[in-house]
Parts: sequence; structure tokens; C-alpha cells
Amino acid sequence: MRHVAIIGSGPAGYYTAEAVQKAFGEEARIDVFDCLPVPYGLIRTGVAPDHQSIKGVSRRYEQTALSENVRFVGNITVGKDVTIPELQDLYDAVVLATGAPVDRPLDLPGDDLPNVFGSAAFVGWYNGHPQFADLAPDLSGKTAVVIGMGNVALDVARILSKSRREFEGSDIVGHALDLLGQSRIERIVILGRRGPHQIMMTPKELGELAKLDRASPHVDKRDLPDEGEDAILEPGLRKSVTLLRGFAAIPEAIHAEKPIEIEFDFFASPKALIGNGRLEAIEVERTEVRTGRAHGTGEIYRIPAGLVVCCIGYRSSPIPDVPFDERQGRFANDEGRIMPGLYCVGWARRGPSGTIGTNRPDGFDIADKIAQDAASGVLGPANKHGRPAFDTLARERGLKLVTFRDWKKIEEAEERAARDGAPREKFVDIGSMMKALD
Repeated sequence: MRHVAIIGSGPAGYYTAEAVQKAFGEEARIDVFDCLPVPYGLIRTGVAPDHQSIKGVSRRYEQTALSENVRFVGNITVGKDVTIPELQDLYDAVVLATGAPVDRPLDLPGDDLPNVFGSAAFVGWYNGHPQFADLAPDLSGKTAVVIGMGNVALDVARILSKSRREFEGSDIVGHALDLLGQSRIERIVILGRRGPHQIMMTPKELGELAKLDRASPHVDKRDLPDEGEDAILEPGLRKSVTLLRGFAAIPEAIHAEKPIEIEFDFFASPKALIGNGRLEAIEVERTEVRTGRAHGTGEIYRIPAGLVVCCIGYRSSPIPDVPFDERQGRFANDEGRIMPGLYCVGWARRGPSGTIGTNRPDGFDIADKIAQDAASGVLGPANKHGRPAFDTLARERGLKLVTFRDWKKIEEAEERAARDGAPREKFVDIGSMMKALD
């Protein structure tokens, strides 16, 4: 019997659990750990609440979680409640699937001003992550600036501009929905250092901006390259740029009909956040792109801003006793191997890149490596005790484990508490989650 511990119950974690099952069959026992009492990681607290079809992938993870040889172990913080060396003593293989939950720092003057947030915090706020439930952003200013040219920036801009009616069917948490309903934002500026040909936005997410009740997207025609240059782009990016060209052609009369404008500001690099005790503006330098990189032109201007959300990437959180690559913001590894018996997968392995589906082949690759290391003797004899040994340790330390059956009780309570038209009302603090078990 081979015992495998997977740290993290998001897409990378459950795809790896599925892959280990297929690699070892009934000879594997897999424990999937999470620091929260609820599973699914960024599917629950990262994917936009109005993208319920994407969140539906959790049904696949549930099938894996309900397998006889897979167990969810929630409410356990690895590195605090139990250490990595302790898990290595109990399990044949330990896989870090912790994702990249920490915002990459903006690292600009004034980034500590009130109402300046990273996207992990801001997205966590409207998605009900317990760590960020109390964020309470001030939405009373007229202009919000979103820094970044990826899908997360689009999510933030879209959530800020939607009407309450447009959130029907979503699982946005109630405290965020109420605060967004009081918003006075009239202008949302999406700021990018480079141009339309360098965006990371996908057509589906970009196209949603043209379908909003209260907001219309605006692109300056002068920022668009000659249309003939689009031919060199890969198909997905070409579709996105075509959408941007469509935004640039929207008549002013259409813009005037909607109270919120979503403005794309290309070739714009943030230099400083301005304010005296409160955020007032963002200072920006105009750029030009040469050989794919943005270079400052020396032209400086300011955009008034009452809110700034930085969507510029994420980093993994270091764990004691695990080598960490500070520059890359992920665990130091060689194609997923950290040291004998210790592996990483998903964003913890490669950094925050790819889609949810990208984690599936990544998980199967790590499962293959575990199987290879077991066959070659790297993992040693199959004489570790895994789950029973961990349960003994947990009892000795008074740890309160949350199983998948427990999670289903939490889920049922959230569904009962849902407002009309919503699939659930998430608990936004761990105490409420645990209380639901009683």
C-alpha cells in the first residue's frame, strides 16, 4: 500500500488525486489536506461568482473525493498543525498543490495607501474567502483603476460595473453584493503597460464587457495597431483584438446611454499612487513597445482614483522546511520534484500560468513521477502507515478534522441560506463553517 498526502484541495490537488488513483489503483490511499474546512480552492474563492459554469468542474472533483481510497482532510494548516517532515514520515509521497494565493507586490510609492488592494484580496472579498471577508473597500469614489491585462482584471472590472439584477444566479456573497449596490463608481480604467497585441485576455471574458446593462467598454482607436498586423497573432488573441476593435467603434451615443465607462488605457505603466492619508490618483508613464517589452517615454500623467486593484500576478506561500524560489515565487523544483518523496504541482510548481484545465496533465505527470520513484526504490519500502498514523497524531494534538461528509453538511447549510435565485450563501468565517457541523 502506498500512502500519498496532497496539500491543497483545488484543481491541482484533485486532478493529482485522480491521477494517483489511476496510477496505483486500489494500492493507494490518498489524503487531500486543506487549511479551510471547505474544498475546491480557487474554484470556490477565485473563479468569478458569475461564472457558475466554470465552477461546475467541482462536480468532477467530488467524484474523486467520494472514492473509497481518497479522503478530504479540512481545517488542517500544514506548517502549523503538522510539519512537512512529519508528513514525510507518515506518507510515502507528499505533493504540494497549494496554488499561488498571495498577491505579487506592486512595489510602488504609495502602495500602502487605503483602498489599494491586490486581486487575491479583492476577489477573495467578493467570493467570501474567510481571510478577506472583512476587506470593506470604499466604493464612493467616481474612478476605479484596475492594473493588469489578464482575465482577472476583466473579472474585477465586470464585478464593479454589474447591476444587482445581473448577479442573479451567481454566488457572490451578500456583504459584497450590498456594498456594490451602493457604489458610486462611474469610470473603470484598465491599465496595461503594453498594447493590444500583448494582452492575456481571452475572447469569452472580453466579450462579456459588451453585454453589461450599465457599462460600456471604450478603446482609443489610436492605441490599435494596423489591422493587417493581426494576421500574425494566434487565433485566440486575434479574436480578442477583434473585440477591442469593436469596442473602439462603439458610437459615443451608446456610451452616453450607460452610466459606467470601462476604459482601456494601453501603453501605460503605473509609477506611483498619490494621496495624503487617502488615495487620490495614480501617476502613470506613457510607454512604447519595442521587441515585446514596454519602455517608458518620459511622458507622465495622472488618473484620479478612489480605488486601485492590482491584478499583476500571484506567488505561492512558503512552507517551513521546503526549498522556495523567491524570485519565481514558487517552490524550488526540478519538473515537480523537490526532494525524494516531496513534489509540487500546478501553480505551486510552475507559477500562476495556464487555465484550470492545465492542472490536469500536470497532475498526471506528477502521478507518473511518484509511480516511477516507487518502482525505482526512491520512495523506499511500502511500510508507512499514512492515514491511521496521521489520525493518531491529530488526536494527540486535539486537531479538529473536517471530512468530505462534514463539508456536505456545510454545503447544505449554505444552500438553505441562499437568497432567491442564488445557488448558495457562503459562510465567510471558519467559525460559522464549524458551527454548521454541530
